Amino acid sequence: MSRKLAALAVAVSLVFAPSVVTAQSAQPKAPAKSASTAATVKAGKGEKVCRYRFSTGELRSWVCKKEEPCCAWDLISYVKCGSTITGCL
Repeated sequence: MSRKLAALAVAVSLVFAPSVVTAQSAQPKAPAKSASTAATVKAGKGEKVCRYRFSTGELRSWVCKKEEPCCAWDLISYVKCGSTITGCL
């Protein structure tokens, strides 16, 4: 019974969760020039730097492979590199 409730809770949370925002298509409001932002991130060969500004104003930078999409979720303030097959799922 608890497995059914857990599955139902996961399904409901996925239905009511806001859609995933792809950081590549999101435009930051202003360039980051404050000293409180994260340290400068540099990409190596075959990599790219992903940057995203959350609705709270926090700017996050991370490194992904060039073929992977940059993914960001405003609801939980989480960023990651996506998959070439499933995107930002």
